[in-house]
Amino acid sequence: MTPSADYLSRCRELIATVEGQSAVIAQAADWFAETILAGRMVHLFGSGHSRILVEEMWPRYGSFPGFNPIVELSLSFHNLVVGANGQRQAMFLENVSGLADRILRNFDLSPTDSALVVSSSGCNLVPIEMAEGFQKRGVKVVAIISRKHSEASRSQHATGKKLQDFASLVLDTGAPVGDAMVKIDGLETPVAPGSTVGGCLLVNSIKAEVAARLTRAGHPPKVLTAGALVGKEKATALFEAAYDEHARRLAKLYANLGTQG
Repeated sequence: MTPSADYLSRCRELIATVEGQSAVIAQAADWFAETILAGRMVHLFGSGHSRILVEEMWPRYGSFPGFNPIVELSLSFHNLVVGANGQRQAMFLENVSGLADRILRNFDLSPTDSALVVSSSGCNLVPIEMAEGFQKRGVKVVAIISRKHSEASRSQHATGKKLQDFASLVLDTGAPVGDAMVKIDGLETPVAPGSTVGGCLLVNSIKAEVAARLTRAGHPPKVLTAGALVGKEKATALFEAAYDEHARRLAKLYANLGTQG
């Protein structure tokens, strides 16, 4: 078997893992749809490469308003690699206690909200404290982890707890320990990670289920759609309407900041 065929075979296993979580996907979709129908937002957070799944959820083609992507560039700006804004700093900051609270201080959260927090290992401090902070504020938390990798990894949290310990629902990407899935003859360490593939399968499955629930409830979402599919004029109208709705929902998260107690 060639390395590429091996990788694709293992990706099929990831699909099977996601298919086996249909009940949990449905429950997450129920919570997220309830939040959106109430006029609130589903908060999305991922540091490091987990940022990819946040942006996969919203905004991109085939997605719709109702999601608040929280992406901290200091934790996920990877392309410079070294030097100023390099990877060493990002990996360091990912385990600085208290940063999550400073991030959450920017938003007026409500128990009507819900959240999706992504971390392949479930062991880095900022994602754990984000989930902990959401729960303290009464927000339902769904976590996406790579369960095998998480179980083999050591938490950076002082209590030893991991992301899944601060989530009401946990979804598994199916990626193996270390994430990389393909072994090459003569190469000591494996290559080609799987958590992004499994994670994209999960978030888009949830997204589709949420869209179905919103539509059944009489509030079909404004989906970002390509002009090649619906024509330039319709696509532009959808984009403008979706961005406007996002702005209106986001405004609620700022409206009462600093006025409580």
